[in-house]
Amino acid sequence: MKPTFASLIVASACAICVAPALAQDNTIRAGIYFIQYDVKANDISGPFAPAGLGVDVKDTTTLYLAYIRRLSEHLDLELAGGWPPKTETVAKGPAMVGSVPYDGQVIATAKWLSPTLLLNYKFLEESSVWRPYVGIGLNYTHFYDRTSTAAGNAVAGGPTQVSLSDSWGPAGTIGIFYKLPQNWSLDASFSLAKVKSDLEANTSGVVRRTTINFNPRAWVLSAGYSF
Repeated sequence: MKPTFASLIVASACAICVAPALAQDNTIRAGIYFIQYDVKANDISGPFAPAGLGVDVKDTTTLYLAYIRRLSEHLDLELAGGWPPKTETVAKGPAMVGSVPYDGQVIATAKWLSPTLLLNYKFLEESSVWRPYVGIGLNYTHFYDRTSTAAGNAVAGGPTQVSLSDSWGPAGTIGIFYKLPQNWSLDASFSLAKVKSDLEANTSGVVRRTTINFNPRAWVLSAGYSF
């Protein structure tokens, strides 16, 4: 069964809320993730792989979901993530590999489950309408539904199985919170995370590899409700 971020939210919320909740100690947020990638990757290596074969990843947009637990007037614990987006891996390098187009071709796709746990420090008093904050934490990324496209199979020389290793890495965020009436709020933030994965492409036993640093940068606009 494929993992869903919704199930992770429920499980983590239960784990975090071990103590009786006070009024407005919990907040649920939903909004939009605008994700940009600053990809750094080694050239693809392996049998029959010419020099200079690189990859890039297209930017994407997805649903943002988060659970926030108030710890004190200035500290929050946030479990943040997005609905697993389908991302496209794009070939970067020579225009052709033999007689097959390469540069600019979408050669693989994958979905991500990528929750981040953050400890956020909020500035100003709790009664303030505007409250900027900074946070630091840990990101976990799991890749699934990994698929080589027709263009990827053509470059590799046949049907290809793609694997991507899981990633653990630091994450940070900076944002601003705006309090609305009736326990509602708005939030805008910018986040960075270290996501590094080893890619392996297996074409009938011929294995090629590369290591990808995705370096995602996420802009988030969301609305929240506290209870």
